[in-house]
Amino acid sequence: MNRFFTYAVSVLVVVGLVIAAFIIANEMFGERIQGTSRTIVGAPQIGGPFTLVNEDGQQVTEEDFKGKLMLVFFGYTFCPDVCPTELNVFSEVMEALGEDAENVVPVFITVDPDRDTAEVIKEYTDAFHPSIIGLTGTPEQITHVKKQYRAYGQAVEKEKDPEFYLVDHTSFTYLMGRDGEMITVFSYGTKAEEIVANIEKLL
Repeated sequence: MNRFFTYAVSVLVVVGLVIAAFIIANEMFGERIQGTSRTIVGAPQIGGPFTLVNEDGQQVTEEDFKGKLMLVFFGYTFCPDVCPTELNVFSEVMEALGEDAENVVPVFITVDPDRDTAEVIKEYTDAFHPSIIGLTGTPEQITHVKKQYRAYGQAVEKEKDPEFYLVDHTSFTYLMGRDGEMITVFSYGTKAEEIVANIEKLL
């Protein structure tokens, strides 16, 4: 009897923790899924002030992007798969927007500032589309902007292979409004057509 009671209590505790985690996540991100869409809407607390360095070596802040929509993605130039895929999507989005593309700034923020210098990130982003702006900075600056966007980026076994280590990172694309407030988040794999449709509603 005691053993059964202990087991039942354990199950209830686990269930309670799962429910609590769900509630906390919902409060943090305010997210809701639109039908079968991969678009996550809400989370107004994402984004905010930052100071970084652009691909030309110039200091920039969030104020430099006010007045235009931003597509923001966190990644790194040594990324073998996710980052190239998403930057290809950025390129498709900008091409599909045509003249309206002048109202949108696609931004690639590195989570690997040790390797991704301004020169490296410029060469990388330009290979996908000339309108993509690469941003880097000091480790402290990158840590700060990651917190602002609730993004994640952590090197894997860097001490074992300091040249060719991988970096685990989030794969969301944030659509930010002209005022710097977040409008929506696209999960990895969202098609360019869906992103374009969302942008066109705001133009």
